[in-house]
Amino acid sequence: MVEPLPDATRKYFDVCQEKLGMIPNVLKAYAFDVEKLNTFTAMYNDLMLGDSGLSKLEREMIAVVVSSINKCWYCLVAHGAAVRQLSGDPVLGERMAFNWRTAKLDARQRAMLLFAEKLTTESHKTEEADRQALRDAGFSDRDIFDIASVAAFFNMTNRVASGVAMAPNDDYHGSFR
Repeated sequence: MVEPLPDATRKYFDVCQEKLGMIPNVLKAYAFDVEKLNTFTAMYNDLMLGDSGLSKLEREMIAVVVSSINKCWYCLVAHGAAVRQLSGDPVLGERMAFNWRTAKLDARQRAMLLFAEKLTTESHKTEEADRQALRDAGFSDRDIFDIASVAAFFNMTNRVASGVAMAPNDDYHGSFR
């Protein structure tokens, strides 16, 4: 981590500490290069917290499904905790991490996660019928863009996390159970 951190970065870390009770290790990992950290957080905040036809829970569900397929320990633990928190259902968080197909999901969520799964395992086989299945489940073309963007972001970050041996904060393990 670059020390001293620029004022804006320190303030961001302080907000994380205040709201989450910790500074996520992913942010600390990127803090060796403030430009990379800023780029990562801008993209994350836009995709996961910005305006979207997808709920925050749905976006976290995509993160967990992608991370489960990729076996990304960091993201499974961190975003599994977010699913538990946002859903109020600790079992859902565990099912999403281990085998999302066993979770009690509605048709919209199932269609979304099938699409995210296909983008993760066989993106080159994605075709119009896959997008039409999402439209039929009630998603707009903008929503489809958001689903694809969230899935793509976590495919990238899973690889970075695995590549640099990023470990989840201990606080995530027991949270919202």
